[in-house]
Amino acid sequence: MRYISEEEILLIHHQLIKRYGGSHGTRDLERVKSAAIIAPAQSVFGEEQYKTVFEKAAVYARNIIADHPFQDGNKRTGIAVAAMFLKKNGYKLKAKKGEIENFAVKIAVKKLDVVQIAAWLQGHSRQV
Repeated sequence: MRYISEEEILLIHHQLIKRYGGSHGTRDLERVKSAAIIAPAQSVFGEEQYKTVFEKAAVYARNIIADHPFQDGNKRTGIAVAAMFLKKNGYKLKAKKGEIENFAVKIAVKKLDVVQIAAWLQGHSRQV
């Protein structure tokens, strides 16, 4: 499994803000580290808590969107990091115009869990 590094998350966020606008800045670097390093690869009693590529991608999205580690662009960054993780691991996120943005808002507003997010990601991805 190829994970996304803290540096990659920070770069993705910077690029998104530069391209689409908003405020640059990290509110909580420890939350970025947790989203990037700890959560997706977390083990419980010697077993991975999140086993599938879609569950791990969902953890990236949920943690960045829910924890708000950045001043702005958390939803964009969360979805982009999940998509990059999927790409690194052989999948491409595919959705119609507006679907990804609407789903990011749904994650935030309805506080979707990893299983719900993973199911959506799996249904909107194809292997490459």
